[in-house]
Amino acid sequence: MTSPKPASSQDYWAEALKASAPYHGLIGSGARWETPVVIRGARIITGVDAEPIERGALVFEGERIVAVGPEREVQAPRGAQMLDADGMTVMPGLIDCHVHLSGRWGYDLLDSLQTSPSLGLLYAVPNARATLEAGVTTVRDAGGTPAGVRQAIERGFFPGPRMLAAIVILSQTGGHGDSVMPCCADLSGARMPDMPHNVVDGVDAMRHKVREVLRAGADWIKLCASGGVLSASDSPESAQFTVDEIRVAVEEAAAQGKRCMAHAQSNQGIKNAINAGVASIEHGIYLDDEAIAMMLERGVYLVPTLVAPQDVVGAAEANPGKLPDYAIEKAKQVIEAHRRSFRMAVEAGVKIAMGTDTGVGPHGGNARELELMARFGGMSAMQAITASTRTAAELLRLDSQTGALAAGQLADILVVDGDPLADLGALAQPEKIALVVKSGAAARNRLSDARA
Repeated sequence: MTSPKPASSQDYWAEALKASAPYHGLIGSGARWETPVVIRGARIITGVDAEPIERGALVFEGERIVAVGPEREVQAPRGAQMLDADGMTVMPGLIDCHVHLSGRWGYDLLDSLQTSPSLGLLYAVPNARATLEAGVTTVRDAGGTPAGVRQAIERGFFPGPRMLAAIVILSQTGGHGDSVMPCCADLSGARMPDMPHNVVDGVDAMRHKVREVLRAGADWIKLCASGGVLSASDSPESAQFTVDEIRVAVEEAAAQGKRCMAHAQSNQGIKNAINAGVASIEHGIYLDDEAIAMMLERGVYLVPTLVAPQDVVGAAEANPGKLPDYAIEKAKQVIEAHRRSFRMAVEAGVKIAMGTDTGVGPHGGNARELELMARFGGMSAMQAITASTRTAAELLRLDSQTGALAAGQLADILVVDGDPLADLGALAQPEKIALVVKSGAAARNRLSDARA
């Protein structure tokens, strides 16, 4: 009997690499069609046109959109996969400019103390999937999630939205991002090597810290220019970081083609951040006419996160005794001022980009923000959708790739059963989400299909 010839080392590794191929861009990336795809019979909100296309069709092939227009004018390629979206609405995938994919809704301090850093990081996996399946195809993570999560999504290890990351939330000592509690315990615990320590004081220290965060893979630098709701030792009405400290962060980020976002709730903190050159104000709870004029003059975006304080109150009601009293009281105190400031900004013409602070609230519930923008800001449904697609893409400098349905753009597509222009709440109802496509791959699909 002849013994089998032992495989060479080269053969072994060739076979091993072949077997591991799914781990390099296939797992979790969603179903990708082998032929062109046509979505037909739908109302289409392009993100560019002022009015929707009634009875439209959209064609995409691979990761790019090929054609969009009235169904009678769009020719289906031979052999294309036809998806029937009769009575539905096709629109660009949503873009959330303020999430925390590693965050867990509920803010349970005891649970946090019993959670290891590695387990805490792994919460980003189901959170990313829930976000994508809700129709959010791009996010800016505003801190707490390392660049490795972005890289894992890009490599297809698990499903998730396209992600830009701030890595950590930079804070002054005793500021909104300082996790030392009144009992002197530091809730940040052990840090992973690619998550730099986030507390910094002084101009020179800030320069060094921003360089560390950029080295860790940050796409944006997140700064706390004011106190906040969930922090134990400050007030949303207090300013944090000096203009000089913020300005040097802006300069260091710009040196690598990056920009800064500012958690800014207090009036003075907002103005300090604008004067220092940040690109976006997050929350903007205590705006006044002067701050709004400054934003208009300098083209600064507002990312309102109206749903965030509501979610703090909601978490307290759902989990009595879990949230600290100070957080609940501050959340209740800021809600009305937050809504007033947002309406002022909308009426003045400030550029609005949708953001939710998800992580403070439940992942996958991102689209609730659009209804709040319409209700409390006086935005039309189309304005709220534009703020959540094209304008958000412009803030993130991704508008040449996503945020609109047009030939050449990435096929980031959301199909909703119903008309969000008549009922924005439909976007927040999971049963209404019929199709989610990111870069041409389906993350969720319940449309019937046929061959052309």
